[in-house]
Amino acid sequence: MRKIIALLVVFIAISCSQEKQSISKIEGKRININDSLTANQEIEDFIKPFRERIEEDMNKVLSYAPKDMHKNDGELETTIGNLMADLVKSQSEPVYKKRTGKSIDICLLNHGGIRAPIPAGPIKTRTAFNVMPFENSIVVAELTAENVHNMVAYLAKAKRAHPISGLTVKLDKDLKVTEALVNGKPIEDGKTYTVVTSDYLQNGGDRMNFLKNPETLEVLDYKIRNAMIDYFKTVDTIPAQLDGRFIQQ
Repeated sequence: MRKIIALLVVFIAISCSQEKQSISKIEGKRININDSLTANQEIEDFIKPFRERIEEDMNKVLSYAPKDMHKNDGELETTIGNLMADLVKSQSEPVYKKRTGKSIDICLLNHGGIRAPIPAGPIKTRTAFNVMPFENSIVVAELTAENVHNMVAYLAKAKRAHPISGLTVKLDKDLKVTEALVNGKPIEDGKTYTVVTSDYLQNGGDRMNFLKNPETLEVLDYKIRNAMIDYFKTVDTIPAQLDGRFIQQ
């Protein structure tokens, strides 16, 4: 029996070797996907009601923007950045507090994560998908005071309008930090602070390495885009303002 099995193995090995040797060339051609390809009507008829339902949901008016909001309408803070940081913090707070009994001190997002402006007028579900097309989820990292100082130093060095909430930073004319407050109070050595952010940044995205090894980490299972939609549903008109949370004096 062992001899038969051994012979079978040898036969299979020789056959595979011969098959490999018989392949001399692999060819392919490019098929362009464009308007010249005709749609399959049966498939089109099947997906039509689903497409119409999605379009209806995407075009549903949720709130109102009093003016255009974009990520370049300020130097170190922007109207859309302030809105994003504030809403992520406020929407995450009850979820985090219910799980841990603690409040959120700071929100930190990234300037590059905002992918579209919010135009003046009706805000639709589609608006949230345009502004935040990524599947970024919300996490809350508990940081040491040292790492909060590192965060402030990062913001000062980056000189970009990374959205923040709960944190106030003032720079002098040489871009050196003159004041950094968390909820109106100086950062206390030996204390920890809770920072709500995206999973992308917490993993070191945009070189925000001060978020990578927190004291504790809570994953909220809540996407930033969903937080936006939930927030828009609760307000008639969204705030659109600069309030001096990150300035150069």
